Amino acid sequence: MPVLHIDWAAVNGMLNSPAGLVGRDCQKRADRAAARARQFAPGSMSERIAPPVVRAGAGGPHADITVRHHAVGYVINGTRPHQIRPRTRQALRFTVDGRIVFAKLVNHPGTSPNDFMNKGLEAAL
Repeated sequence: MPVLHIDWAAVNGMLNSPAGLVGRDCQKRADRAAARARQFAPGSMSERIAPPVVRAGAGGPHADITVRHHAVGYVINGTRPHQIRPRTRQALRFTVDGRIVFAKLVNHPGTSPNDFMNKGLEAAL
């Protein structure tokens, strides 16, 4: 009668290691999600989406996709209307219709949320 021997260490590596079958699939999916998030990200924020890193975890491999930009929270969550005042200078300086404008106070209308990370994840699935 034939005997079946299962190499549980190999099965565990295939299922739980970042270099195993499931980990490699996780990396491909995370790469695709990051690429799609870059398409939805505004301005230079797309350049600040780091390549995904797959790590082993208690439930198997998981991927971390990081955005290294100081304003990412404001973009993803949006902002309410607010005032902007200069911090270190006497006036704010910006361009409107090709002209340089100075102001001591700007009433910003706020921004609507742009959750480009979740949009990228959903589009990659």
